Amino acid sequence: MIKRKLSEKLIYYAEKYPVVSITGPRQSGKTTLAKSTFPDYEYITLEDIDIRNIAINDPKTILETKAKGLIIDEIQRVPELFSYIQAIVDTTNKSGQFIITGSQNFLLMQNISQTLAGRIAILKLLPFSLEELQNTKYYPKDFVSTIYNGFYPRIYDKNIPANDFYPFYIQTYVERDVKLIKNIANQNVFINFIKVCAGRTGQLLNITELANTCGITQITAKSWLSILEASYIIYFLRPHHKSYNKRIVKMPKLYFYDTGLASSILGIKSEKQLITHFLYGALFENFVINEFYKHLYNNAVNLELYFWRDKNGKEIDLIIDNNDKIIPIEIKAGKTFNYDFLKNLLYWNKLTKNKKENNFVIYGGEKSYKTSNANIISWENLKEIFKNIK
Repeated sequence: MIKRKLSEKLIYYAEKYPVVSITGPRQSGKTTLAKSTFPDYEYITLEDIDIRNIAINDPKTILETKAKGLIIDEIQRVPELFSYIQAIVDTTNKSGQFIITGSQNFLLMQNISQTLAGRIAILKLLPFSLEELQNTKYYPKDFVSTIYNGFYPRIYDKNIPANDFYPFYIQTYVERDVKLIKNIANQNVFINFIKVCAGRTGQLLNITELANTCGITQITAKSWLSILEASYIIYFLRPHHKSYNKRIVKMPKLYFYDTGLASSILGIKSEKQLITHFLYGALFENFVINEFYKHLYNNAVNLELYFWRDKNGKEIDLIIDNNDKIIPIEIKAGKTFNYDFLKNLLYWNKLTKNKKENNFVIYGGEKSYKTSNANIISWENLKEIFKNIK
């Protein structure tokens, strides 16, 4: 089994808090992480309809355990349990009593904020990171295969081809998860909406255009985007809040939490097709930004990521606002470094008085080195930038 980086933080917070929550996409490995980290804990899943009925009708019995603790999978299925857990932990004052998981962030966080505030540590688990696959037989041969296959553990554990895994994943997601948040009458239109979103990967969010393309209202488009975000399908990268230039873009950019899923939704059937796809560069950018989020989540670092773009099209793909310094990063899929990669960084430096040593370019090549204007980093060597994140 591949050890998850988040396990260290999971153990740490279980020693500090009575309840620890693990949230993240469905099939990202939350259950495996919880059970492997706490093998002496009792485990129940509320996906099991019999267990769920007991939890609804007799919650006190379901929460009683003689083991060291209790792991409750997909707890958002029975929100009534949160109040009972609150009463138990307030009485016992015991650390690490409950490990709860959920794949619907909106439903989970809604109940946590109402009943468990101050009593719970909240961790996020995304699919495998590149760092987690290092020194394993699953480490990718190149970034093209990485983008195409994505990082969901089951693909690696069961050797399932991406073309087989992702269509069923989307089907299951729509049939089960979406209905928990909102019962959408026309599921075909919703699936088409997901496809349209995939076609906007790495682009500025234009809700009006999305709605018009799909033949839905802007209100519906906003609602459906919230559903996709709450269930860890998509996320939004916000523009950097410091206005170095008044003519800056204020719309967020849309990305997918897994590039394998995005590639499948786009209808990409092979690595060869991916290389010639019009979103090849955007998917590489998406893959790199995902790795930064995984690093933050796996280390429980509370730090926001941004991008910057002015209305003339000058753009910095990724900005890390790291307290004492701001790190601008350009992301390029090209395997050969080109000095054109630096032009937006140099423009941004003049605008912000940023120091050249804080500049980074992540590209598709194998070598990492320094130039007089920036640090050039291979896609395989992101840890060189991670060292600057605290």
